[in-house]
Amino acid sequence: MSAASLRNTTGIMLAGSDALVGSLPSLLDPLCEADRRRVLAIGREEVLQAGKHVWRQGDLQNGIYLIEEGRIRSYYAAPSGREVTLAYWFAGNFVGGPDLFGTGAHVWSSVAVERSQVTFLPGAALRALALQSASIAVALLDALAFKARCYSAMAQMLGTRSVTERLHRLLVFLSKIYGSQQGREIVIGIPFTHGDLANLIGSTRQWVTVQLSRMQARGVIRYHRGLIVILNLRALDLEVV
Repeated sequence: MSAASLRNTTGIMLAGSDALVGSLPSLLDPLCEADRRRVLAIGREEVLQAGKHVWRQGDLQNGIYLIEEGRIRSYYAAPSGREVTLAYWFAGNFVGGPDLFGTGAHVWSSVAVERSQVTFLPGAALRALALQSASIAVALLDALAFKARCYSAMAQMLGTRSVTERLHRLLVFLSKIYGSQQGREIVIGIPFTHGDLANLIGSTRQWVTVQLSRMQARGVIRYHRGLIVILNLRALDLEVV
């Protein structure tokens, strides 16, 4: 999938509705050219290599990061060491918050999954811009409200759906948002390991491995080296109604 097409999507997360996660514009898109320049003027560009943390859980917040290129994973680490992936974010999104203006401690971690270019917007300067421009303030509120809806939807899925339903729902989401129709097959254009999928649905890698093998044996999917191909989307859809 090209960078241009990824820019028009929101990210990858566990959610019950495709509509919820398929329509958020970039934080900068609603702004006029003058306000867009004002926001970028306070920024500092950074390049993060794969595996480099943007911040770690517990670090003090000091601003947000606009993603220009690459992929950023946000996740929560339990005291036991178990990780739950909240979302993967692509170009056009930002990571940071809920304290956009840089107060308090981060309640989760964010790390670059691949080489990523980001623009850091310091919280104090961003707050000053929000006080000066209603359009900037509204754009920030809209973006924050969207993320709140996403994480609320994730909590509802974790609390009300079985782990099997969550895996099927995730595969349906990936096929509809990131899938490419090739004949009768749908090829998901972003590779995922069993561990990636497990962290997104709140399960274990071993359980996901067993379930994918069973689905492959039933002719529902094909999985090889991180590439997921949906062979029977209807079978998945019927099981997540």
